[in-house]
Parts: sequence; structure tokens; C-alpha cells
Amino acid sequence: MTVHFIGAGPGAADLITVRGRDLLARCDVCLYPGSMTPPDLLGYCAPDTLLIDTANLSLDEIVARMVSAHEGGHDVARLCSGDPSLYSAVAEQMRRLDDAGVPYAMVPGVPAFAASAAVLGRELTVPEVGQSLIITRAQARSTSMPSGETLANFAVSGATLALHLAINHVERVCAELIPHYGADCPAAVVALASQPGETVVRGTLSDIASQARAAGMTRAATIFVGRVLAAEGFPDSFLYSATRDRRSQPDSL
Repeated sequence: MTVHFIGAGPGAADLITVRGRDLLARCDVCLYPGSMTPPDLLGYCAPDTLLIDTANLSLDEIVARMVSAHEGGHDVARLCSGDPSLYSAVAEQMRRLDDAGVPYAMVPGVPAFAASAAVLGRELTVPEVGQSLIITRAQARSTSMPSGETLANFAVSGATLALHLAINHVERVCAELIPHYGADCPAAVVALASQPGETVVRGTLSDIASQARAAGMTRAATIFVGRVLAAEGFPDSFLYSATRDRRSQPDSL
């Protein structure tokens, strides 16, 4: 039997992948983060699926449930908000499953930053404006950041930033970034992307914090910073250029 770490997507039930939906329908046991999982998403599970809310369980308790289900001959769906490759605590769960000899697989999902960019109606890689995206978070009471992974270090590149788990520290984030990006740098915050209560604010590093506070944003928000958010007059990419030789070259930007 297998534990399937399934990216649940940003919230809307229809943004889960077809593979993830089908696995939910056939797994006998489903572990899900109750505080982040919309009820409609669990509707894809079979009526007799054992549903386990992990919101109040410790890591060892969660793994014990998965191991027990495996030993009982059951496939397990382990739902993760967004995509399991980002801020999902999957690495430590997989490490414990390795120790227990339990097989597992990962199913990707729509990450929050991608859903938020869709809400903003913006491409995050715009020709000659920004071609790199740095996904990071703010340091608070959570696990320590590696010493070199600071906002100041990232800001030196001038790349577009997507910050998760940072909305409650948005003032500090803006203060750290303004010296590098400038107070007039475009910024935006999307909270609860694709979910009921979805909220969007747009502005600059000088005012985005006050806008986010006024909008009551306190959770499930992505902060974006970068010139791509307001890019205009940029050149077309080479991908669809009429001057490009398409006879034998692979797609390339």
C-alpha cells in the first residue's frame, strides 16, 4: 500500500489535479489539514473513506496514522495545501516513512503563488523586466531561516519576490525591501486566492502594508514585490517572434 502526498491546490476544489482527485476517490484513508481544507474538496472522497483531521495532531501522531493504515492494507491520501514541494512539512514525513519502510508518492498541486498570480492577472516573468522569481517567507516564530537566506540578500538581485507566511510581518518586510527596490516598487497581496473571502490589494512598497492591514488580511496570503507587477511597454518575447527560425529549434525564450 502507498501513501500519496497530494497537492490540494490553493483552496478551490476544482483546482486540484485530475490525478489528485482520482486518488482521493480510491484511497481508503485521507489525512487532511482541517484548518486549510475546503469541505468541497473532501467531497471527492468515497463515502466510506476514513477522514482524519490533522490540525491538532503532532508529526509523530500523523505518521503513526499513515503507518497504521499501510499495515492494515489501505492506501492513504495525505492532502497538502498548495503544492507539496513548498512549505508542506512533507520532507520530515517522508523521512519517517522511509524509516518505517512505507512507500509513498507525490502528486503536485497548484501552488498559492501561482493561483495568486492568476488572480492578479499577471505573468511573473516579463521580457527584459523580470525573468526570475524568488519564493521565500519571513522569519518569525517559525523554523529558523538559513543564515544566507535573508530578504536583503534576495533583494540585491532585483528579482520578483513571492513571500509566503509573511502577511503578519508585512510592515517589516516592506521596511527591509524599500532600500533595495525603492518605495515606488510595485507590490501586491492576495489573500485566500480562489477561496471564499478572496481579497486583493495593489500598490507599492510604500503603502501596501497599510492597505493589507485595512483589508483585514491575516492569513493565507502571498505578498508580491517586483516591477513585473506593473510592467508596460516591454518587448515581445522571442518565443513567438516572426523572425525566429522554427524549422528545427526547440521552443526557447
